[in-house]
Amino acid sequence: MNMTRPHRQLGLRLQRLRQQHGLTQAELAQQLGLSPSYLNQIERNKRPLTPAVQQRLRQTLGDTAGLFDSDDPAALIDPLADTLLALGQPGVTTAELRALAGNLPQVAHALLELHRQHRALRERTAALELQVGTDPAAPTLLPAGDQVRDYFNRLRNHFPELDDLAENLFAELGLVAGHTAPRLRQLLADRHGVLVEVGASPGHDKRAFDPDARVLHLPDYLRPGQQAFQMAVQLALLEHTPLMDVLIARAGFHDAERIAQGRIGLSNYFAGALVMPYGEFLRCAEESRYDIEWLAHRFGVGFEAVCHRLSTLQREGAAGLPFFFMRVDRAGNVSKRHSSTDFHFSQVGGSCPLWIVYEAFNQPGRVLAQVARMPDGRRHFWIARQVSSGPVGHGQPRKTFAVTLGCDLRHADRMIYARGIDTRTDNAVAIGPGCRTCEWNDCLQRAFPALPQLRGIGQ
Repeated sequence: MNMTRPHRQLGLRLQRLRQQHGLTQAELAQQLGLSPSYLNQIERNKRPLTPAVQQRLRQTLGDTAGLFDSDDPAALIDPLADTLLALGQPGVTTAELRALAGNLPQVAHALLELHRQHRALRERTAALELQVGTDPAAPTLLPAGDQVRDYFNRLRNHFPELDDLAENLFAELGLVAGHTAPRLRQLLADRHGVLVEVGASPGHDKRAFDPDARVLHLPDYLRPGQQAFQMAVQLALLEHTPLMDVLIARAGFHDAERIAQGRIGLSNYFAGALVMPYGEFLRCAEESRYDIEWLAHRFGVGFEAVCHRLSTLQREGAAGLPFFFMRVDRAGNVSKRHSSTDFHFSQVGGSCPLWIVYEAFNQPGRVLAQVARMPDGRRHFWIARQVSSGPVGHGQPRKTFAVTLGCDLRHADRMIYARGIDTRTDNAVAIGPGCRTCEWNDCLQRAFPALPQLRGIGQ
């Protein structure tokens, strides 16, 4: 067996095997007929473990299977990378992962197992929340971004202070819906000395601010309304950080990560409220029967931005439809989830494949509709469409998602997308929040059994 290939680093395994036999480095070197320095170099992966030395090891120590296990350490590299990324540690290099998998396979397997148990605990927590609800004061295992989004959802995704501020500024500046970019560009220059430059972007960021040069860089693939949105985000960060910090403090977030996530969410909220001011946007939404494509054209923004804004219209005395909004990728990863009502979003992945949002990937450009029912008996009306963003041109990498907007079925007739749709409840598609937390027992699409405390509930 030739194990001299450079990618098989066996030094730490040999060291562990030697220690298991109670031998010092000098003692094993003597039994192998090697110099202690030569063995030391093997254990530090400075010299290869040649076939001749392997043979002497078998004669001296007997079973050496621990050095040459049948599992290829390379198979651990991708799972380790995924695990560390999920834990918020994306900076570990492939070389470091290869060293961990090759030299410390037991530690690698232990890390993967701990992450599996962590995910299982989150699934059980989600299942318990479905049964007994949540306590905002209780400890949580959710990432910072999820905690901030949950805070937004507890407030029905509506911040009246930011809506009022944006609407007043819209009127003060004499802005015209769909044509706000030139005026905001001038405002940034006049008030803050910030120059907006639009050009080719080497990265994937939609906005990059250089505070020293006072330059806001925007990629040239953004449409004017999208450019205006990014300018409004920067304006919020320059002028309204104290107000945003007050709102964040009300949530009880004091650590730097949650404060940063909160500022991102609130500055985006302000930007949407400025480009799509509350009163005019709600009036247009009602008059068009929530025609998202028409609203996108009217306000010069994208389909996704309109869906997001529609999920925030809960002003007291002038509320829009109570929507839930979500954005997912093909693998089911949820990157946005907002709700102006009490719809439960799965936080553990694996959302239902019967949900119309996943069919949107198969029919790009079309707005799809679905009447669905949840295990708790509630009926909803959903629309979904695939959206893409990024540089334009052949071969250019673009981000692709599906966005979905839903409401209680009793509101469906107020939406243009329900026209011609049979909304009778006996035609509703049975969907759930994900197999681990879903109570439907007769689902042909089930991939995993429900957690024990849910089994037998949904018949």
